[in-house]
Amino acid sequence: MNYYADESEWKWLFNNAIDWDTILPLYYPDPSQKDFQSNKEIIEFFEDLLSHTGKWAATKIWERSSRLDIEGAGEIKAGKTIPSSTLSEFYKEAQELGAFGLNLPEEYGGLNAPTLLHFILGAQIARGCPSSCLQWCFFTATAEMINYLCPAQICEKYIPQIVAGKISGCMCITEPGCGSDVGQIITSAILQPDGTYLLKGNKIFITNGGGGLAIVLARIKGAAEGLSGLSIFFVEQEIDGKQNYYIAKNENKMGLRGSFTCNIVFENTKAYLVGEENNGFKLMLNFMNEGRMGVASQSLGAIEACIAYAKKYANERMQFGKPIAQLPLLKRIIEDMETERDAIRVLFVDTLTYFDIYQYLNLKKHKQGRLEAKEQSLYKSAKTQMRKRTPLIKFYTTEAYTSISKIAIQVLGGHGFMKDHPVERLHRDSFGPLLYEGTAQIQALMALKDTIKYLFTYFPQFIFHLVAAHPLISMLLLRKNYQRSFYTVYYRSYSRMLSLFIKSLRPRGLKMLSRRNWQQQKNIEDIMIHAEGICQMLSYLETLEILKQHIQKSPARESLFWNYLILVKPRLEMIYCDWKIRKPS
Repeated sequence: MNYYADESEWKWLFNNAIDWDTILPLYYPDPSQKDFQSNKEIIEFFEDLLSHTGKWAATKIWERSSRLDIEGAGEIKAGKTIPSSTLSEFYKEAQELGAFGLNLPEEYGGLNAPTLLHFILGAQIARGCPSSCLQWCFFTATAEMINYLCPAQICEKYIPQIVAGKISGCMCITEPGCGSDVGQIITSAILQPDGTYLLKGNKIFITNGGGGLAIVLARIKGAAEGLSGLSIFFVEQEIDGKQNYYIAKNENKMGLRGSFTCNIVFENTKAYLVGEENNGFKLMLNFMNEGRMGVASQSLGAIEACIAYAKKYANERMQFGKPIAQLPLLKRIIEDMETERDAIRVLFVDTLTYFDIYQYLNLKKHKQGRLEAKEQSLYKSAKTQMRKRTPLIKFYTTEAYTSISKIAIQVLGGHGFMKDHPVERLHRDSFGPLLYEGTAQIQALMALKDTIKYLFTYFPQFIFHLVAAHPLISMLLLRKNYQRSFYTVYYRSYSRMLSLFIKSLRPRGLKMLSRRNWQQQKNIEDIMIHAEGICQMLSYLETLEILKQHIQKSPARESLFWNYLILVKPRLEMIYCDWKIRKPS
C-alpha cells in the first residue's frame, strides 16, 4: 500500500488543484539552477518524494502505530523526556528520509520545497499514526519559528540540528489558569544586566515539551495586563550541560498516547527576547494559521485511515450471505464517508495554495522589510483567503474526524469497540485535534467575527452578490444545472443568515439608523450562540464552491459535487431550523 501512488484522487488534486504557476516561480525563479528543465520536472520530482513517503507511512508507520499507543511516547527522568524505543524508531526513519527539513531553507540543510508538501506529508504520517504526526510536526514548526523570530546566530546553530533530527522544540502558551484567554498569562520575565531574561512560571499541555528548545509567551515584569503586555522568548532546555527548565509531567491522555504532552516548569530560566517587547501576541498570530493547517492535515490523514480500515473490514465481513459493504444502508454510510473525505481533501488542497503563497511572502516581507508591488498584491489576496479559510478548515476537519471515526467503529460493530482493531484508537485520538490550536468553538467565534465585520464593511457588495444568486436570476443567466443548484443553496443559506443577523442585531426605533447601535455587545451575544452553525454553513459553502470550480477543469468531477450537495443539504436545513427556533433573547 502507498498513500500517494495508490491514491488517484490525491494525484489528481496534486496536479490539477494547486496553482503551481504562481507557487513555483516564488521558489524556483530559474528551474535550471536546481537541475530542472521545467516546472513539470519539478512537480514530477515532488510526486516521487510523496510516493516514497507514502509507502513509508503506509507500511512502517502504520504497522508501528498500535504498539506506540500501548508503549507510549516515553518517560520522564530527571526533568527530561526520554523517547520510547518505538518513538525512537520513527525518529530514526524520519532522519534517514530527510522528513524534518522538507520545506526548510537550503542554507540550513533543508530542501526548500513549497510548504504545501510539508502538509501533504503530514497527512500521510497522520494516516499511519496521528501521534507520530504530532511529534514530527514540532521539528519543522520549531525551525520555522526560529527562522522567523531569531537572529542569525541562533538560526545557524539550531536549524541544521533540527533538520538532522537531533533536536526539536515546542510552543509554550497554555498555563493552569489560562487556556483560550491568552491575555491572562502570568509567566514572568525579568530583565538581567546582560540583556537576557529570567523566566518564572508553569506551562501545561505543551506538545513535545522536552524536545530541547522552546518558544515561550510571557510577560515582562511591569508590562501591561492583557494581550498587549506579552512578549516572546527563545529558551534552550540545556545551557553548558545544565538544565535550564524542567519537564514536571507527561500527561496521561485519553488519546494520542504516543506523543508527549508536558507540564513545564520555568524557574530562573535564562531566555532571550525575540522581536520587540510587548509584541508577542501579534508575532504568535503569524504561527496560528500554520498550526491550524497542521491540525487539518493531521485530521484529514486520520479520516482517511478510519474510512480505509472500515471499508476493508466491511468488504471482508460476511453477514446475511454477503459482505456487509453490499448491504444497502451500510453501503450508503460508507459512500457518504468517502464523499465527505474527498470533499475535505479538495478544501484542504485548495487552501494549501493560498497558505503557501502567504507563508513564502510573509517570511520575505519580514526578512527584507518590503515586497514588490506584484508580490504585495499577491500577499494581500493570499492573506485575506487565509484569514477566511483557516478557522473553517480547522473547525470542519476536526469535527468530521471525530464524527467519521465514530461511524467507523459502528461499521465494525462490536469488533470496533475492541483494541484488536485500530478504529477505537483513532477515535480516541480524534479529541485532541478538536482542542489544541484553538478549540472548535474558538474557530467558530473567529469565523463569526469575520462574517459580521464583512457585513458591516461591505454590506452593499454582499447584497449585490446575494441578489445575483437569486434562483430566478441564476435560472436566466446560467446554463449548467450544477451552477444553478449551487447558487440556489448559496442564496438560501446567506439570505437566512442575513435574516438571523437582522433579527438579532437590529436596534429598536430610531436607534436602528445608527451603525454603532447595530454593534451593541448584547445583540452580538445573541448571535454568538449560533456561531457553530454559521461556521458549519460557511465550511460547506466554501467546499461546494471549490467543487464547482473543479468541474470546469474536468467534467468527471461533477459526480463529487452532486454527491456532496446531497450530503450537506439536509445538514444546512437543520442549521436554518435552529436559527428559526432559537430566537434572540
